[in-house]
Parts: sequence; structure tokens; C-alpha cells
Amino acid sequence: MKIELPRDAVTIPILRRLCGKSLEVVGATESVIDDVELALTEACANVLRHVEDDSVYEVTVGFDEVRAFLDVVDHGPGFDPDAIGPSNPDDESGRGLALMRELMDSVHFDSADDYGTKVHLEKQLSWKPGAVIHQLTPPR
Repeated sequence: MKIELPRDAVTIPILRRLCGKSLEVVGATESVIDDVELALTEACANVLRHVEDDSVYEVTVGFDEVRAFLDVVDHGPGFDPDAIGPSNPDDESGRGLALMRELMDSVHFDSADDYGTKVHLEKQLSWKPGAVIHQLTPPR
């Protein structure tokens, strides 16, 4: 699923619910859903903090039997993720990158001044017994 959204705080809970409910319906475990939802929330919150008001951003969410993958793309000024130092756990903000890296199995940033930033997140999925996802994928 790919969605283009206005840069507005109301979009974050909408995306969180769409992603979380999709994973719930196919039988992902609660801990995986929680991790994916929180990482997606952090990636989207960064767009709201660092991109101009009149911008839109794009979110792509997908999964297969093995992993969930998410892309959050903005058209802001770009940044160097390696230049961001470690966050202080007591700080109220500035922990988004560290949280994404802690919660997800793979986090990649592609960023440049002339086109913005793409955050790519991946998480290995685990399934509840009898998960519907196993009925949706063809046998090998």
C-alpha cells in the first residue's frame, strides 16, 4: 500500500492503525505489531518536525510471509544520519533514529538536499498459531 499524505499530525495515527490492523488481520504477533507501529510513528514524526508545512510525504507499507517493510519519503532538506550523535534516554525528543534502529531489523536512510529523505525499515515477522498469512501464500 502506498499513500501520499499532507504533512499533518493527524496522518500519523491513521497510518499507525492501517499498518497495525493489516498485520493483526493476517496474524502477526502483538510484539511485532507494536515494534512496527512505533518505528513507523517515529519516522513520520520526523517528517513533521523537519519538513516545511506545505509539503506532502509518501508512505509505503508492505509485508510478506517473512518480513514487513516500510518506506517513508519526504521532500525536505535531507540530512546525514551518521552525523546524528547518540541520544540521551532521558530526553523527551531526539530519540527517533535510535528507537527505529532498536525496534527494526534493518534501517536505511537515503538523503540529499535536492530531493529529501527516504527511510527504509524492515522487520522480521513472527506469527500467531494458525495465522491467516499462511493460507494466503501458495505452497512451495
